Amino acid sequence: MDDTPQEITSLVGREVYSNNGVFVGEVEDLRLNVDGRTVTGLALGSLNTELFSDEARSGQGVIVPYRWVRSVGDVILINDVVERVREPDEEESELVA
Repeated sequence: MDDTPQEITSLVGREVYSNNGVFVGEVEDLRLNVDGRTVTGLALGSLNTELFSDEARSGQGVIVPYRWVRSVGDVILINDVVERVREPDEEESELVA
């Protein structure tokens, strides 16, 4: 594995997916611990509206703790995203019943 240090700004713009392959959002910024010189969180925008409906509608983002990051490559995979199950619409409920 290549241990060459990477610029942390290279994380900005990468798409973030859960380990189940569900799109979560896109990295817009980073939360840093300046004293410890570590990344502590990823600020995500362009959120998956099914996971974060209120935040996505209001234009807000979310911060994912960096400890959830499983791997970083062309995309970022994270472990512990809460994948919300959306409530079925009334029409869908009637079709099922």
